[in-house]
Amino acid sequence: MRNLVCICCPKGCPLKVDENNGYTVTGNSCEKGTEYGRNECIAPVRTVTSTIKVSGGMISRCPVKTSVPIPKDKIFDVIAVINQLNVEAPVQIGQIILSNVEGADIVAVRSISVADVSN
Repeated sequence: MRNLVCICCPKGCPLKVDENNGYTVTGNSCEKGTEYGRNECIAPVRTVTSTIKVSGGMISRCPVKTSVPIPKDKIFDVIAVINQLNVEAPVQIGQIILSNVEGADIVAVRSISVADVSN
């Protein structure tokens, strides 16, 4: 039996997942909890968030995230790729920075304009 707290809504239902009985989930107040409990025990996934370097922008780093959750055991592989990225400003929110990293795109979550160097 595995104890989890559901993160699908603010309720935070205490889940019990019986791994020896077909991943039966109890303690949930909705179907999202059932799905979350099973998935967390069978194939856990996470959305990765980080920042990348920006050259020539108003700020030097841009927050990014994976477009879809990735397998939990691939997080450090994705972070290693993200840490190597450097983009030129301007950057637009929603812009795909890099495609297909462990099945997800790396997407900008903030717009960054070009720095004004005329002063």
